[in-house]
Amino acid sequence: MKDYGFRDAEFMTAKEKGLVLKAWNTFLKHGLKRKHFIDRLYKHLTLHCSFIAHFDANGFHRTYFGASRLAAIRFLEMFDPNGDGISAEYGSRSWLENMNYSDINQAMREVAGPYIGGLIKAKNAEERAADLAEAVRLLKKYNINTDGLKLD
Repeated sequence: MKDYGFRDAEFMTAKEKGLVLKAWNTFLKHGLKRKHFIDRLYKHLTLHCSFIAHFDANGFHRTYFGASRLAAIRFLEMFDPNGDGISAEYGSRSWLENMNYSDINQAMREVAGPYIGGLIKAKNAEERAADLAEAVRLLKKYNINTDGLKLD
């Protein structure tokens, strides 16, 4: 991974910033899976990226990467290097302007760039599949024949 020349901050060393960035890349690369949403990444997001804790890492992950496609997209767009960087929760850019953490947060946007489009496409496909499965379930509930139903 590229050397971003991170600076030590009051509550985070340059080495710790590098470890957060590595965890971030792994999380994105593996499709936002819970098992890759490690504590180090969760703490950085809630302490230095304008997110509230959502009780714990499980609650945070459920909120942004669970059932709501729109929440996931709002989260991802915040980290899109071609976007405006507006916080998904607070509606500001302060998380990018804090001198102690702007280096790691800007690096996170850069690393996220190649993943954003594919992750949003995957979230859209997940929602479509879930919606179609629910539609078929409801049709069957009311004894409506679904044989030959084309869902493409």
